[in-house]
Parts: sequence; C-alpha cells; structure tokens
Amino acid sequence: MDLKQLEYFVHVAELGSFTRASITLDIAQPALSRQVRLLEVEFGQNLLLRNGRGVTTTDAGKLLLEYGRGILHQVERLREELGRARGALVGQVALGLPPSLLKILAAPIFRAFKASFPAATLSIREGLTAGMQESLVSGRLDVALLYNAAPSSDVDLQPLLEEELFLVSPIHGAAHAASLPEAVAVRDLPAFPLIVPSRPNALRMLIENELANLGLRPTIAFEVDGVGAILDLVGEGFGHAILSRNAVTNLGSGQTLQIRPITAPGLHAKLSLAVNAHRQITATQQALIELVRTVVAGKLVMVTDHATPVLR
Repeated sequence: MDLKQLEYFVHVAELGSFTRASITLDIAQPALSRQVRLLEVEFGQNLLLRNGRGVTTTDAGKLLLEYGRGILHQVERLREELGRARGALVGQVALGLPPSLLKILAAPIFRAFKASFPAATLSIREGLTAGMQESLVSGRLDVALLYNAAPSSDVDLQPLLEEELFLVSPIHGAAHAASLPEAVAVRDLPAFPLIVPSRPNALRMLIENELANLGLRPTIAFEVDGVGAILDLVGEGFGHAILSRNAVTNLGSGQTLQIRPITAPGLHAKLSLAVNAHRQITATQQALIELVRTVVAGKLVMVTDHATPVLR
C-alpha cells in the first residue's frame, strides 16, 4: 500500500463515485479503478460495493476510510512541520464559503493567503450550511463559514457575528415603492409569498422556527436552492425573499429591489467559523482561521439603520 493509493480510495469512498473522484483527482477513471483494486487485492477483501449509482463502503472499507483519513492527515501535518522547520507554512487547506459571501470574501482571502503563505495551497468552495457541515465531517473541507448552523458533536462552531435579515421585495415603479411600509413585523410575514431554499437550509429553518413560535407558518411561493436565482425571481415579481443586505448587494444582478427591516423581533443570521471537532488543527489551518477572522471583520459591515433603500 502506498499513500497515493490510500488517497485515491479515500476520495472514491467519500464521493461515492469513481467518476466524481477521477474528476476531483484529475486522473483517468480506469487508472483510478485499477489502483483501488490493487489495494483490495493487497488486503484480500472488497473495500467497495459497486452498483449502477456509484459505490458504497463495505465494513472493511469503512474501517480503512476511518484510518486512511487519519493517516493522510498525519502526513499533511508532517509536511507542514517540515515546512515550518525551513521557515514556511506548507500544505493544502480547503475553505467553504456560503454563496452570499463568496463574492465579497474570496478574493481578499486568496490575496492575503498567498501573500502570507506562498508555499501553501488554498482551495475555496461554495456551499450551503448543511452541505458544508457534511464536508467538514468527511474531510473535504478544513474550515467553513456557516449561517445558523445546528449544534453538532462533529463540528466546532466559533461565533463571528450576526447579520440582520431583511424582507426583499420587487419594485415596479416609484409609486409602488412609496406605498410599501418601511418595516415589516415578523407576525406579518405570512402575508408575503416567499421564495426560499428547500429544507434543511439554515435560513429556511430559521424563518419557519421564528414563525412557529408565534403559531404561524410562512407562505411558500417557490423553493429555490440558490441565492442568485432567488433574487432573479424576486426581481421578476414572483415573490419576496428574506436575506441579508450582503446577499442582496453581492448577488443581485441588476434588478430593482427594495429591502425592508423585519421587526418585533428582528431576524438575524448568525455567522460562525466551523472546523471538524475530531481532528487536530494544523498550523496552516490555524493560520487560515486567523486570516478569515481578520478579513470578515474588515469586509462585513453590519448595517442596523431602518431605512428602506432601493438597490439597483
């Protein structure tokens, strides 16, 4: 067994597919399959169950996956420590960002990371909270920024800040804009047909839970798993959305939209920095965590006034 074979197996097992793993690893699928098969021959037992939809791990495969992740992690730590011995942080780290923050944070994080750690490699991946939590557990992500993440024994959450949420509405003419109230109470939200992500999206669950506390339910017009697509539909007049100002500013694509505060009480999205609770943080990962904290503090300005701006 060599480390490359182990890395190949871990990718196939985590992704549940030779096809997806071959794309991720940039290796031809027949070569990838052959290397995993050699690993099975060496251990004298099947590690993966192959079917038409992909692969699943056998009991032996589950055991190898657990140990394999740890072995690869220790190898990465060794590379980092050797790099530190010559005065530089090395290794590869993966950061997950929500769609509403990708545009505003990705470039400054990349610039700061490459300037501070030129020998290390950073990958940034976009995702929603539920999916990124799963990626942290599986090891596909090392660090992630999560909105309203549910507590989990597998993920450590470090609160960063809270963003105020607004009701985002379409505007069709100045007269219509002037007729809209400046703020909307939580209890009045069922009057607005909402375009929201599907469950178990953290924002969707927050909205439903807050209304349930008042004995109410939201009026769902459409379910769309993409903030940009949600804003497009709002701009076309298909409904309203509940989002942060940052999401509207960064992902609104030219529509004329109005955002109004939600009051009595307000709605807030809690942004947390998350890591795997069962893995020791490497020096490069810790450096990324501190860098992300600094960039978030400098780039995300919380707006708390109750004006009703029109965003174009």
